[in-house]
Amino acid sequence: MSDSKPEEHKRWEEGGPERLYVLTSGRSAPGRSSTLDMVTLIVTRHRPSSSLQPEQSAILRICDYPLSVAEISAYVHLPISVVTVLLADLLDNGHVEARAPIPAASLPDAELLEAVMHGLQNL
Repeated sequence: MSDSKPEEHKRWEEGGPERLYVLTSGRSAPGRSSTLDMVTLIVTRHRPSSSLQPEQSAILRICDYPLSVAEISAYVHLPISVVTVLLADLLDNGHVEARAPIPAASLPDAELLEAVMHGLQNL
């Protein structure tokens, strides 16, 4: 009688390259028509369907309000490169909408906002 244990199968690593390869169908970058960067804002247009990958459904659920690609990456615990591929597919299918971030030049001056805040506090 042998004391040798059956060989254990390698466990599927959540962040392993095999999983990421499967999620992106082997693609390492979004299609040429995609111009997503880390600050592009994404918002859901349609609810998740059963035909989507679980990761894509998770993205649709969290993007009820605009989130940047970087924020989405952090929330779903996937590298930005993988998230941009998944988002490109969602964009192509009309599930999400991409918006350019608000330019800093069009935002109010921080000093003006502080002055208004202090004025309101003094009332």
